Amino acid sequence: MKHFYSSMMAALSAAALFGAAACTGSADPDAYLYENLPFEMTRVPRPAIPALRASITDFGAVSDAVTLNTEAFEKTIAHLSQRGGGVVEVPAGVWYTGPIVLRDNIELNLAQGSVIVFSGNSKDYPLINTVFEGLDTRRCQSPISAEGARNIAITGQGIIDGSGDSWRAVKRDKMTSSQWNKLLSRGGVLSDDGRIWYPSEGFKKGTAISPMNVPVGLTTDEQWEEIRDFLRPVMISLRNCENVLLEGVTFQNSPSWNIHPFMCTNLRVHDITVRNPWYSQNGDGIDIESCTNVVLTDSSFDAGDDGICIKSGKDENGRRRGAPCQNIIVDNCTVFHGHGGFVVGSEMSGGVKNVSVTNCRFSGTDVGLRFKSTRGRGGVVENIHISDIAMNDIANEPLLFDLFYGGKSASEALEAGEDAEASDLAPKPVDETTPQFRDIFIRNVWCRGARRAMLFNGLPEMNVENVRVENCAVYAQLGAQINESRDVVLRNVSVYPQQGPALMINNAKQVVVEGFSFECAPGQTVALSVTGSRNEAITVDAEGISADNSQFSPRSQGKVTFK
Repeated sequence: MKHFYSSMMAALSAAALFGAAACTGSADPDAYLYENLPFEMTRVPRPAIPALRASITDFGAVSDAVTLNTEAFEKTIAHLSQRGGGVVEVPAGVWYTGPIVLRDNIELNLAQGSVIVFSGNSKDYPLINTVFEGLDTRRCQSPISAEGARNIAITGQGIIDGSGDSWRAVKRDKMTSSQWNKLLSRGGVLSDDGRIWYPSEGFKKGTAISPMNVPVGLTTDEQWEEIRDFLRPVMISLRNCENVLLEGVTFQNSPSWNIHPFMCTNLRVHDITVRNPWYSQNGDGIDIESCTNVVLTDSSFDAGDDGICIKSGKDENGRRRGAPCQNIIVDNCTVFHGHGGFVVGSEMSGGVKNVSVTNCRFSGTDVGLRFKSTRGRGGVVENIHISDIAMNDIANEPLLFDLFYGGKSASEALEAGEDAEASDLAPKPVDETTPQFRDIFIRNVWCRGARRAMLFNGLPEMNVENVRVENCAVYAQLGAQINESRDVVLRNVSVYPQQGPALMINNAKQVVVEGFSFECAPGQTVALSVTGSRNEAITVDAEGISADNSQFSPRSQGKVTFK
């Protein structure tokens, strides 16, 4: 245990010194991000915004928290756009409005003390064709959106609030009794079992016809209008845009996902704060989908769902679109509550590649580093590099590769009795719908408090492949579990389980465990457990682990070499 604390604190101190040097020691504050980057990536420029400025008050905006200022925002943007672009000034005050649409060369700048509050009335947001959860569909227009725009920015020191509580359904078990009673006093309707509150009958009807939140079977405009309240938008929707900057602003209380860049090129996100209530269904922090050249730095997320998420479309829609999410840098970010800290998937059908994640903290998330997909997705996730990650109070795994994702958070799946267990599952044919996780490199990871140290859960027909985990220390209830994986290296990994074996291997091939250290609970006599009929070439070089304190299923005998 002493080794765990000393190694963790030393590494955290080194990371902090590195971050300080990176911020102050160079004339180019972004230079450190590209040094020794393990893949080629062009520099992400700041958008070129003309110097012309105009205040929304010049076009009739009123800061009384009552007047709907939609027209004032539209007029200010149009005025600047007609002159080649410029900065839309949002002064201190509370500015109530409907949707805002950004155009080429426009920066929305929020002064200190400013708050933009969006209407919670769905009728203020026209139904549009868009993409949600990786599928082509229709939703209400987003509070802030841009389509095909070039050189756009949202900057400043203000707050953007999406009035999400007016849009979202809420589960009873995610609220205290007083919160639930207050919610019921607003009206709305309950699910048949009384466990979910819906804002309206239209929302409830939409839920019934919408597996994974996307409606099916609707053929007329009238049918879509009937469920308008269910079609809650992402708060910030940026589609097919180039040269985008989000900086300094707090984005909070979104109807659905908070920030959704889709098929954008050259996206810079710096020093933002993203906040959603922990009970907010689909309340993701940022979902970067099918984008190229992205830098996300020095930002904080507190989410109701995944915190920082990388996506590229879902199933046939994503494969047909064929737009990977690629060339991504994430550095010095913090994620508090959420289903995952840094997440890839589950919508990754267009592929994800060339990702660097460094110097991040996850505190109180369900999972820390979360890679999720399932049969039917297709797509390849590859060339992912992660280092210097500190975590605490993780409800499930600090590190998870799950190719059996079923549409639930890790905690929800556990509560439903769907925990992954080692077994000889039959492989299925491999085709374009088979997802792949491969070539993933992780080092310098520390976690105090988790349910299971790590879980690799590949498919029998498509193993998690070529994963290196180095210099990792985890204090958890259960040890590390490697299922259906190939070419895995655990080097200088320390696991401190409170119960059970430190390491469990099931149907894994070409596994090297080197410099592995552990401390099992008193009375625990099994350090290593090996099960399954498809194990091959497993080498364990760990002081304290031998055949004498290892347990083998009948068909796994003789598959492990001890050094």
